[in-house]
Amino acid sequence: MEDSSACSSTVAALPRASFLQRTLERLSSAQCLRVTAEGAAAAPVGVVALQRYLSEKPEGLDSYSYDITVTDGVWRAKCLLHPSLNGLVHSNTLRTGGDVDITQCSYVYDERVLGHGYICVEELRCGAGRSALLSRVKDAGSLPMLVRRGVEGSVALRRDAPLQVSRKHYLSLWNNDDPEGDIWTSGCSSDTVLDVSKVTLLCSLESCFRKTCTPLPLLVKILHKAKLRYYGKFGLKIDYPYQAYFEVADQSGTMSLVLWNDRCPEFYQSLSVGTVLYIQNYTLKQSYSNRTRPQMDHHRMKSFNSVEICLNPRNLVSLLTVVSPKRVLPQWRLPEVRYQFVTRSELENVSHNSACDVIGLVTFVGRVERVKNKSNTGPEKHWTYRWIHAVDGTSALPFVLEVFSSSQPEVFSRICPMTYLVCTQMRVRHVEGSLPYLTSSCETETFITGRHKGQPYVSDPGVKRFIQWTKTLEDNVVLQKTAVGGHYCYPRPPREFSQSLEDAETQAPLVAASDLKKELDTLHYREHKKVAIQGHITAVRYMKSSQTSRGTEEKEVRDVSTDAREHAVPDTHTRPSAAEQTPTASSTSASPERISANGRKRSNPTRKDTKSSLNRVNAAAKRRHKDSEEGQKQEEEEEERDSASEEARAVECRQQMPNPDSDVMSWESSSWPKQRQEVSEHLVRGGLCRDSVSRRFTFEEKNVLLQQSSLQPARWTAERDADIPPVLCPGYYRVTILGINKQMAVDAAYVPVLSSDEPGAVGLPQDPHGNTMLSCLSSGFLCPLRDTASNCESTLPEPEELLATAAELEDTHVVCVLDLCHLGGDEMEVLISKVYRVTEVSLD
Repeated sequence: MEDSSACSSTVAALPRASFLQRTLERLSSAQCLRVTAEGAAAAPVGVVALQRYLSEKPEGLDSYSYDITVTDGVWRAKCLLHPSLNGLVHSNTLRTGGDVDITQCSYVYDERVLGHGYICVEELRCGAGRSALLSRVKDAGSLPMLVRRGVEGSVALRRDAPLQVSRKHYLSLWNNDDPEGDIWTSGCSSDTVLDVSKVTLLCSLESCFRKTCTPLPLLVKILHKAKLRYYGKFGLKIDYPYQAYFEVADQSGTMSLVLWNDRCPEFYQSLSVGTVLYIQNYTLKQSYSNRTRPQMDHHRMKSFNSVEICLNPRNLVSLLTVVSPKRVLPQWRLPEVRYQFVTRSELENVSHNSACDVIGLVTFVGRVERVKNKSNTGPEKHWTYRWIHAVDGTSALPFVLEVFSSSQPEVFSRICPMTYLVCTQMRVRHVEGSLPYLTSSCETETFITGRHKGQPYVSDPGVKRFIQWTKTLEDNVVLQKTAVGGHYCYPRPPREFSQSLEDAETQAPLVAASDLKKELDTLHYREHKKVAIQGHITAVRYMKSSQTSRGTEEKEVRDVSTDAREHAVPDTHTRPSAAEQTPTASSTSASPERISANGRKRSNPTRKDTKSSLNRVNAAAKRRHKDSEEGQKQEEEEEERDSASEEARAVECRQQMPNPDSDVMSWESSSWPKQRQEVSEHLVRGGLCRDSVSRRFTFEEKNVLLQQSSLQPARWTAERDADIPPVLCPGYYRVTILGINKQMAVDAAYVPVLSSDEPGAVGLPQDPHGNTMLSCLSSGFLCPLRDTASNCESTLPEPEELLATAAELEDTHVVCVLDLCHLGGDEMEVLISKVYRVTEVSLD
């Protein structure tokens, strides 16, 4: 990754002033090897790269170290980030593409290696927003690397390797599953003429196990490929602690093959399903019984599961040859790769935990999130995943897919609407109260438009039927039903809340309100967690978010006209058919029409009485003259002004910054004013963040939308500095929950589903309810949902009508399920997923 030729460049070659150069000169002359830069001495530098690897020794609770590459526009410098600053990376406060002020750094020599040393950044300040310095840099990789005299030969500074030389490679910044760096080669097939006259069959290997003789070569085809497994830990003296499983077959049956350690960077990228291998000098060992395996009954072949083939880089050095497809001969009798594609109409009849393959046209792609692997016994790690909807024309319902990273980062980050998605070896999940969905297994692979060519499944009858169906579609029609990003969580919480072990997979853990702050403080960037707390809802306010491209902005909510909603939806243009799309045709988002409570004008005879029952800012003053003639006249005048300027307010919703003096429609319990003074802590986290709202997809904004819904990149490129399109946020409710012991309160946002077009409407139990505040919080939607396809405008209650029913929340003991997600920096998402009355709680 680094330009090795730049490392030998001399300081004299560049006459311009350089902060990094001055800093290195001071470190070279300072006897203490540490300098501080305050005031004018500190200058901003842009963060070009952040690279993670397993630490040489654990530092507190953190198992990883970070190398940071910065530039001042003249030089680049690769530095070690002091462990005390790791938390800034965990929260994505320190990120690529931003500016930092380095206020203290030191120079560290590796005493065990001659000619190796590096700068350690000990203190810094992170700038807000994008880097002003990097906006003037076209290609940071072309800038020379700054190296101290005497250590120009340092290998770690010359190439893509960690500064702490006991580690040989980097890990992906946000998970341990994806290959990262130049060590992962993508070799090519061999055209060498092979001597296959002396090969053995898989069926004979079980009898060879534990014998001293070297087994004959193998000629096999790959039927399944699993994702990488990183098993690095402290004290392990292995440079590349990786493992990857493949299921291979010949005419006699199937067996597992394992790539170990150095063999993974060398071969993993070049091995795919359908690849034919000629294997020599392999070893056999007893199979690991507790690992997951792909379901292979549909291949109708015998499986040999007692032993597995191991390819190691040392001892008996294994030899692996990837056979060119044109060299594969029919007389080898290698089996065909088979699939078990399931259509959406068939999914309900597929049993729980069964494996299947699916193909569909993507209509929704959620943002990439992370979840902590609690069962991991080594250094802590996160899994990355995203939710996807895909349709195949056999049902009005989409596939709901929970797709985890499958060691295919170039595919995972590019999944977007309007692409054809294939997912293999997905596991079916049936959950009470929700539609069945599919989740990844360790053997799942994903493929998108542009990567289907040459894959064995292209000749499958199910795939051919799907392609024929897509030729009947019109892109501009499909585009209206697409969405990208935003909060999404599936399956919905069950109808009844319980703490039984049987429901551990679907139930949120019940935590004390006093522990909620710890839950929030320990979240890492884009880490999602679901928790439940019990208590009382003491206040509800209806807020409206302005159209914004940054952060959370709120203002008073009133009606928004249909005209405003139509302006929020981008015009679609004539495009090639879905079948003719390019591999990058991608993702968009959902319903900006999820505004105010219905986004339309209508006559409501009870509206005046409803509004007068609401608490507002300065509510006490209004109540004093509520029944007076003057007060009634003032309210009538306000109603007339509201109706006359409705359209103007719709435009203001999209353009104006929040007005801190505006009234906010709200309800609060009679006891809350006193209780508010007595709580020990009130977590005010109930705003609606920019990344919480899904967006309608357009081809023009594809790359920017992909960037926004993906994780922060480990390396900065100029293309990533594109402006994020503004989003028209819907109205939402800010709900205050007081813990059952009345010591801790928390604000959470509640965004009801309003339309059947929204991603959150899929699988939502839509039993009719009374549209009270409590029934909406319990169900998650307003009744009945709008159905844009039928052009039927349903009559939904206005926010003030819902709030007029909030009195039933008074002193009601509830359990609230909260979705928590760290969105980076100081943005924390706290959303209400469901509210249970105590009558809906099981104590078994």
